[in-house]
Amino acid sequence: MCDTSGRLDGKVAVVTGGSSGIGFEAAKNLAYLGANVVIASRNETKLAKARKRIQNVTGNRNVSYRLLDLSSLRSARSFAEATIHGEGRLDILVNNAGALGLSDRLTDDGLNLTMQVNYFGTFLLTYLLLPLLRSSSPSRIITGVAAAMYIGHLDFDHWNDIGRYTSVEVLANSKLAADLFTAELSRRLESTGVTANTYDPYVARDTNILNNIDGLTRNISQLFVDLVGQPKEEVGKQIAYLAAEPALADVSGKHYKFCREWINHWLVYESELTEQLWDASKKVVNVTADEDWEV
Repeated sequence: MCDTSGRLDGKVAVVTGGSSGIGFEAAKNLAYLGANVVIASRNETKLAKARKRIQNVTGNRNVSYRLLDLSSLRSARSFAEATIHGEGRLDILVNNAGALGLSDRLTDDGLNLTMQVNYFGTFLLTYLLLPLLRSSSPSRIITGVAAAMYIGHLDFDHWNDIGRYTSVEVLANSKLAADLFTAELSRRLESTGVTANTYDPYVARDTNILNNIDGLTRNISQLFVDLVGQPKEEVGKQIAYLAAEPALADVSGKHYKFCREWINHWLVYESELTEQLWDASKKVVNVTADEDWEV
């Protein structure tokens, strides 16, 4: 199902969370397909090791890295600026980075940590890179979500509250926001040559997604992952398929799982809500007049 005849020679691909786990596997597969790959995460040591491994395994020397901490809006802005000036083009943006079980606290930007890492940071990064993606079209934006989004709820007056949500609830809310953002993004990018789709990695084995969970909950979660999870290598192939498959060149606003179109959240069709999310998100991340390409 995930085999593709597509090639990415000469294309530039950015993969957030690309130093380990699913992101590493996605970056490796994109490199196999000939892309110039930029992996991003907050740990430079891990990034350097990941770049070397990808280069050695694939034989593709066009792999680089750039620091990105999605819990910092300043970092997202710095990454976007460096990418715009350093790459010259951007054909594929894989918004893979995310986290589960983070502490229930505010970031230095005054935002809920999980919401910022899983959504607001990604929103800002994508928004700032959109002019480059449009000038490089045809291009693709691929954003990771999760089945938890189906139980998510968005209350724009309280989505950054501390002590209001369980770790599962805030994860669900953040992934729902990412899904609805992608739906609105797809509508706004119609006829631009830029597509936007989401993917659900299901449950992947041998990743660090459970690192922030302690005790019995972690043990039970790990048992579940070991029993039903798919190899992270398979998820990497699925992401690369969405990035390279020629048949998907004009497909946008869809949700994928196991390389198949999957049932999306019913709220993606509520355009009034997705527009409200878009506007509220711009305010939260403080999009400036110079950054606002919609003006």
